[in-house]
Amino acid sequence: MIKNMELYLDSADVNEIKEAFQLGFLNGLTTTPTFMHRHGITDIDGTIVDLSKIAPVLQIEALGSTSEEIVAEAERQHKLGLDKSKTVFKIPISMEGVKACKMLKDRGFLVNIHLVYTLQQAYLAMSAGADYVCPLVGRLQDQGQDALWLVEQCVQAVNHYGYNTKIMFSSVRHVEHVRNALNLGVHTVTVPWKVLKQLTENHFTELGTKEFFEHTRLMTKTVREVISDVNPIVTVKETIHDCLVKMTVGGDGAVTIVNSKGAPIGIFTDGDLRRMIEKEGGDSVNKKAGDLSLKVPQSVEASALLYVAAAKFKETQVDTLVVTENGKAVGMIDVQDLLGINGY
Repeated sequence: MIKNMELYLDSADVNEIKEAFQLGFLNGLTTTPTFMHRHGITDIDGTIVDLSKIAPVLQIEALGSTSEEIVAEAERQHKLGLDKSKTVFKIPISMEGVKACKMLKDRGFLVNIHLVYTLQQAYLAMSAGADYVCPLVGRLQDQGQDALWLVEQCVQAVNHYGYNTKIMFSSVRHVEHVRNALNLGVHTVTVPWKVLKQLTENHFTELGTKEFFEHTRLMTKTVREVISDVNPIVTVKETIHDCLVKMTVGGDGAVTIVNSKGAPIGIFTDGDLRRMIEKEGGDSVNKKAGDLSLKVPQSVEASALLYVAAAKFKETQVDTLVVTENGKAVGMIDVQDLLGINGY
């Protein structure tokens, strides 16, 4: 009984092949002359040798017009230095192909009969001892054929008659095909890297992961760790003009006004500035910060964890908290800093 479904990469792109096999659990690589041509590969033999050093099992084409030519080509490629136990020779289904399959199996080679489009073709390949039989699902569906029914019949034949053959679900076009392969109980599936990368993707997984990260941040990071190094503070003796300068230099839309001991006594924002100028005129920027009608701002300790700041924002409904340390203002934290966390 097959205990797991083998997962192959279907590619000839050397860069993506190297990236994919860094996953550490792919069973092997299938490739074709068409893939190699598409990627501009001209040294096929050299590429095959290179790929054999990357993939645990490499499946490559053995072409020929007669069974003798097919066997000779497999033998030639084997002599490049390929490991017989880790190389599968792919042969298009034909009468000469299944004859070559039997000949190669008698010599201890591994064989994949592919380009299979009917159950009859699959049956001859199984009878010839093929290690793999490879129906092309995507291509069959392009022709309006019930490719999944063919794959299911092939799997049933293997399981019912006990053939020592693995059905390989190939010509995978999208992630749904991988789900189909699992549901049908195939023994092997070969998947393009583009599709393989999509197998872990799900919108709700992304949302949940983001939430876990953000909630962990709330419980492990302090307010001090997220506030800016710039601390726009104005004393009661400085002017509103000084407030404007520090807002501009600091890149914030607010400054903390402190008393002579550095304790926060108010927050002055760019909105407050606009309203003051509209009401009192431009000369009002010369007023002392201490002359303003200030309200002691909401604050949070720099050593507090972020969830404390989040709770304070919800409780007070303010947009900015002054961050204090030993009673002195050391910065500000804005509600924007917590966007995406705990419902913000």
